[in-house]
Amino acid sequence: METFDNLKKTPLFETHVALGGKIVDFGGWALPVQYSSILDECKAVRERCGLFDVSHMGEVDVYGADAYAFIQKMVTNDVTTMTPGRCRYAIMCYEDGGAVDDVLIYKYADDHYMLIVNAGNTDKDFAWLSEHTFGDVKVVNNSAKWGQLALQGPQHQAVLDAAGFEGEIPMKYYTFNDKMVVAGIPCLVSRTGYTGEDGVELYCAAEDTPRLHAALMEAGKVVDMLPCGLGARDTLRFEASMPLYGHELSKDINPVECDLGFAIKLNKEDFIGIEALRQTRTRKRIGLKLVGKGIARPDAEVLCNGEVVGIVTSGGPAPAVGGNYAMALVSIDADENGKWAVSVRGREIECEFAPMPFYKRK
Repeated sequence: METFDNLKKTPLFETHVALGGKIVDFGGWALPVQYSSILDECKAVRERCGLFDVSHMGEVDVYGADAYAFIQKMVTNDVTTMTPGRCRYAIMCYEDGGAVDDVLIYKYADDHYMLIVNAGNTDKDFAWLSEHTFGDVKVVNNSAKWGQLALQGPQHQAVLDAAGFEGEIPMKYYTFNDKMVVAGIPCLVSRTGYTGEDGVELYCAAEDTPRLHAALMEAGKVVDMLPCGLGARDTLRFEASMPLYGHELSKDINPVECDLGFAIKLNKEDFIGIEALRQTRTRKRIGLKLVGKGIARPDAEVLCNGEVVGIVTSGGPAPAVGGNYAMALVSIDADENGKWAVSVRGREIECEFAPMPFYKRK
């Protein structure tokens, strides 16, 4: 059996192996790509419930009297209206507008925020934040202290009920309660997710993660819940047309081009990259449905009326709606009513313009 000695592991590595997870190298982490089948796992999340290990994500805390002013300077969104117990999605940008990362901001208090960052960007993000501190601000990378599980799907509440909990589960999207106890384990529970379904994410001490996972798996039997891997996670976020850093968003793709306007407040006094994002954009993110046979892979050329107008950023099957889809970054003036195609290994596959998100829960 492969030991994956050269890779980082979450507190659940042994659990994944015991559950028959197919382990892969995901950006330097040993994580399960699937347990049963990606299709079955996606179906479980859309119809019932699925449980994901997302302990590889990074947690960076910002403390101090100037924490609010610092966060406000570092991200595209406005955190002025955030009250303790609220979460907010935002992007950290370079001066040229390119994305350092997309983050989730958790506000504990005026002098304490926590940023959830993408696993592969944790060290880079921590360095970026540390380089830009001013006044009374302390930035601490607490990633190793946390385990994180995502319980996603319409029946997630039944699983929490079966596991037993103390405290109030947050009912409003993008809120959290850091004083929960789930299955006897202290947790922060937030109404967030990356699947397009209703659900929660649970943060606990790293050493408690295997116990919490086991308790939720046992409780999940009431709804025939499945453990889910990276494959399902990517398919689900793709169906919901959610951007993935390194695909729809990167140091070379800014959040305006990615159509993340809801998380960019250009009327804010200032943030790093604001002037660059105020410039006229030349590209846009669009959705395509493949009419011809085949799958559009990232970096495949996108054609409109016979001309190359951009590239595919993510592509694949969208089982919840049927068919193969793609998200693409194309020139701003590409004709949405034009004749679309993607070029895969020199073969042109006909497409039609598809509104995003491809899947939206009822």
